[in-house]
Amino acid sequence: MISSRQPGGVILPFKDKHPQIDETAFIAENAVIIGDVTIGTKSSIWYSCVLRGDMNFIRIGNDTNIQDGTVVHVDSKGYPTILGDRVTVGHMALLHACTLEDDAMIGMQACVMDGAVVGKGSLIAAGALVTPGKQIGPGEVWAGRPAKFLRKVGPNDQKMLDYIWPVYDDLSAEYRLAGHDLRKLSRNRPIPSSD
Repeated sequence: MISSRQPGGVILPFKDKHPQIDETAFIAENAVIIGDVTIGTKSSIWYSCVLRGDMNFIRIGNDTNIQDGTVVHVDSKGYPTILGDRVTVGHMALLHACTLEDDAMIGMQACVMDGAVVGKGSLIAAGALVTPGKQIGPGEVWAGRPAKFLRKVGPNDQKMLDYIWPVYDDLSAEYRLAGHDLRKLSRNRPIPSSD
């Protein structure tokens, strides 16, 4: 269990629930991770992300990347947020009390709302709004506000889906080696007292 605080970055418990972060995961220096949050092997949480597992839990699988500025939250009425393995979440997305199955991709500034499920290998276009309770089948492309079915994932889409998560695995490993991991930095700096 890691609890640390430093300028711009926080990993904190909430109501006796501590974030559980795999040692191989990358956490950017100014990410905020609070409460009942589990982050799997080689996953990465990038700059200015907020993951708030306060009213329910957040589970993030292996090899998943949550890119800069994304907010992940939950709902107190039965909806946690669950991300499977090899999920890509684009910059500044909003995930609220939803489920993203393995190999899904959420485009930049897309929003996925309460109770929505994005099926395995599906792609949500940049800026899309997936409305509450929407069930998106496996291997589908959705776009628009509100999001509507566009087509099935094609060969070029699949190449992109297969390409992005390994790139982020490699990039996060480079950042960790360069010392840009919140946990490494907080071990080397004293945690300021609240006095």
